[in-house]
Amino acid sequence: MLDTPQIDDDCFHATDVERLADPIRTTTPPKFLILYGSLRERSYSRLMSEEAGRILRRFGAETRSFNPSGLPLPDAAGADHPKVAELRELVTWCDGMVWVSPERHGAMSSVMKAQIDWIPLSLGGVRPTQGKTLAVMQVCGGSQSFNTVNQLRILGRWMRLLTIPNQSSVPKAFREFDESGRMTPSPFYDRVVDVMEELVRFTWLTREIRDHLVDRYSERKESAAELSKRVNLKQSI
Repeated sequence: MLDTPQIDDDCFHATDVERLADPIRTTTPPKFLILYGSLRERSYSRLMSEEAGRILRRFGAETRSFNPSGLPLPDAAGADHPKVAELRELVTWCDGMVWVSPERHGAMSSVMKAQIDWIPLSLGGVRPTQGKTLAVMQVCGGSQSFNTVNQLRILGRWMRLLTIPNQSSVPKAFREFDESGRMTPSPFYDRVVDVMEELVRFTWLTREIRDHLVDRYSERKESAAELSKRVNLKQSI
């Protein structure tokens, strides 16, 4: 049955298979913003994020990391605060993100959550995160857990990010880094490589068509209604 009188035919678009299957791809290296969730001097989430950055650059990507030190609590300052402005500029700049948080009390850290809370769903009429890719990882002080990556996935979905299937959770992180702060060879390190490899591939696949992927019928319908209202208002003046 194709009887769908509830649908506005002018706003209903069939899937453009050609646009999905054969987009015009640029050769510009993908750009990734890396966030970590601890201010400790020897922060394992920061050290793991640095390893992720090295791997991404090995894959030919460009990376930037945000240092959360000095970032105010959400709503404790305005959007013109230098650290808030820096974070938002980086979110706008990137094609994808890596979020690495320690698990604290069975959840992501407050430092991690504060950074995400400062990222708006809309910025100057543009959704800075919509359609961009995301990889989530966590470090644990004790046994392996997936509480934090599960929470990060929920936030990624809320921010309209394309969160990749793979993820990494490193138990007893203090055992996985040497004195110089480098992650030692192990299956856990290999998993980080897997996650970054997948992130780069998903970003190459979706970057050129992300606006098409997240183009929504309901929003097209709403925009059409707003346009009609403005046009009719002008005609009545």
